[in-house]
Amino acid sequence: MTRVADTGARGTGDGSGALRRIAPPARRFLARRTGVLARLAFWSLAETGQAFLVGYGVARAVDRGFLAGDVRRGLLWLAIALVAVLFGAPVIRGVFTQLAGLTEPLRDGLVRRAVDRSLARAAPGGAGGTDRAAVSRLTNQVEIARDSFAGLVLTLRSFVFTAAGALLGLLSLHPALLVVVLPPLSGGLALFLVTLRPMAAAQRRALAADEALGDHAARSRAALRDLTACGTGPEAARRGAELVDGAAAAARALAGWAAVRTAALGVAGHLPVLALLLAVPWLRGRGVTAGALLGAFTYLVQSLLPALHTLMTALGAAGARLLVVLDRIIGPEPEPEPEPEPARASVRHHARSKTAYPAARFPAPGTAVTARTGTTADIADAGARSPVHGRRPARGGPTAAVELRSVTLSYGARAQPVLDSLDLCVVPGERLAVVGPSGIGKSTLTRLVAGTLAPSGGEVRVAGREVTGRAPAELAALRVLVPQEAYVFSGTVGDNLAYLRPDADRADLDAAVGALGLRPLVERLGGLDAPVRPAELSPGERQLVALARAYLSPAPLLLLDEATCHLDPASEARAEEALARRRGTLLVVAHRLSSAVRADRVLVLDGTEAVCGTHEQVLERSPLYRDLTGHWNGGPAREP
Repeated sequence: MTRVADTGARGTGDGSGALRRIAPPARRFLARRTGVLARLAFWSLAETGQAFLVGYGVARAVDRGFLAGDVRRGLLWLAIALVAVLFGAPVIRGVFTQLAGLTEPLRDGLVRRAVDRSLARAAPGGAGGTDRAAVSRLTNQVEIARDSFAGLVLTLRSFVFTAAGALLGLLSLHPALLVVVLPPLSGGLALFLVTLRPMAAAQRRALAADEALGDHAARSRAALRDLTACGTGPEAARRGAELVDGAAAAARALAGWAAVRTAALGVAGHLPVLALLLAVPWLRGRGVTAGALLGAFTYLVQSLLPALHTLMTALGAAGARLLVVLDRIIGPEPEPEPEPEPARASVRHHARSKTAYPAARFPAPGTAVTARTGTTADIADAGARSPVHGRRPARGGPTAAVELRSVTLSYGARAQPVLDSLDLCVVPGERLAVVGPSGIGKSTLTRLVAGTLAPSGGEVRVAGREVTGRAPAELAALRVLVPQEAYVFSGTVGDNLAYLRPDADRADLDAAVGALGLRPLVERLGGLDAPVRPAELSPGERQLVALARAYLSPAPLLLLDEATCHLDPASEARAEEALARRRGTLLVVAHRLSSAVRADRVLVLDGTEAVCGTHEQVLERSPLYRDLTGHWNGGPAREP
């Protein structure tokens, strides 16, 4: 059994601890509403009279009416029984009117308690100190408590007053009837009551397991990039599997006790009728009339057994849920599910070993791309005058930094290709800017080159090696992908900067900070050894940290997927110039015209064909690029 069973069953395992904790506030709650309880009891007394008259009227109609030859008297007694049945409608209406005076104050009080607890827990913790189970308590659990309490009050009240009327009626017909009916009725009820505590404990464990599983899923989802980056995803998955197993075990235990409750219901609900049938000769020998027997069966079938069935169902389900939920809302604070911890580096950057942050653990970010019309191009031919314009290097020459050979990508067998037979060659040291409308396939292209997305057809090579199917460690050595949503983890500034280069010394870090214009941010945070809280950084500051990290990476290819979109133009220009001076090749999904102008070549994706060349060449050949240039400049498109 996992830890869930322990955290869920606070106090004693049989639920008695929860009952003791809840009893004092429950008594105070009811004591403040004596008027409502008195009016509820008044309407319930009418239900006692109704239950008594139904069976008694049937018995007297048979004995003193039909069997005595007096049909009118028999019909009169049946009419009395019918009036008693019809009188149940206003009785139920009165009961429900008074019930709201109990259930709504309970719900309001539980909501206030849940909100107070959540705020008290979040206030000292600040960001990240929130109570993730608060939503469940405010919505699902409060409504469970309200509905369960309403159902419990209705059924408990109905059973007590209906049973009083039915048992009084049996006694008035003949005391021997109670001798036959009470033993199996009491036995089944006793067996049911014995199961209440263990079933409440099982219900508590099931609810705790559900909360723990939901909390773990929420925490893991929020920390997904940390888990991926630090290689602790498998541990989080194992913990999730343990919680699933714990939830399944708790559900099985709850189902077992539900089966025992069903058996108790069968004993109390069916044995009294069977015993009464078997005891007919014995009862007749003691002077029990036929009308009394028929009245006894009426009491059992119409009043007593339905009320008992409803009570057992309510106590077994609603009662157990109410006990557990109230204890979780107004009881002592539960122990929180531990945060899924990434493998943090507690040592300083200069003392970090390669096993602390292996480059192979770099997360594989991606951007959702909508399938659009295909892109067909032979980019090697677009600038055939020199290798820098896309011609593949000659045999024996330098290996291409990036090479795409007839690459096609479709998100589905029948979907329109996002990229269709795309050829591209980028030489080492080149700076290529990719432009095009939103959703046209720019991010898809960077993911293909990064090896995080496999093409539907064709071949993608980086530094001469095919990237599809390669291990993360090999891909991390070939390229760095910086997405639009920059990744910064909880650690020191130095930990974040040296993440892709664990052997970087302080001088390397200082150089990256100066090159990317990160000095004001580092000084504000308190230096390279200061802790970083990602939630407290602006999107632009997170992008600068991610760009400085990429600057330090030894990978020969740097892919920027709108990684400077949150920077101002001056900061963007400084960052791109610094990254261009870095040894290696740069592929940029352009966010501004300046990025395209600074590049050696521009690749335009427009959904029908791809055009590649220098800024001036593409401006002349691509109507889309001219339109984008006019949009970026805030004026009319520039004519060739």
